[in-house]
Amino acid sequence: MEVNIRQAKAHLSRLLQRVSAGEDVIIARAGVPVARLVAVTPARAPRPVGMYRGQFTVPEDFDDPLPAEVLALFSSPATSSNFPK
Repeated sequence: MEVNIRQAKAHLSRLLQRVSAGEDVIIARAGVPVARLVAVTPARAPRPVGMYRGQFTVPEDFDDPLPAEVLALFSSPATSSNFPK
């Protein structure tokens, strides 16, 4: 739907109802589109801390130093010979 600025000012509440129902509204000045009213997608609620408690375990060696062969992959120049085949 396209409306001019005067119509948009006079009927903003109605236009917002249409937008919330899923319709896009174009606002034009002298027949030239200058803005679009679109619905805002609601932000997702943050996930609660601990929601997956008990569903997996962290290995004991999780924060141990990496093996030397893995560290070497990070410190040497990138070549295809550095990566496992």
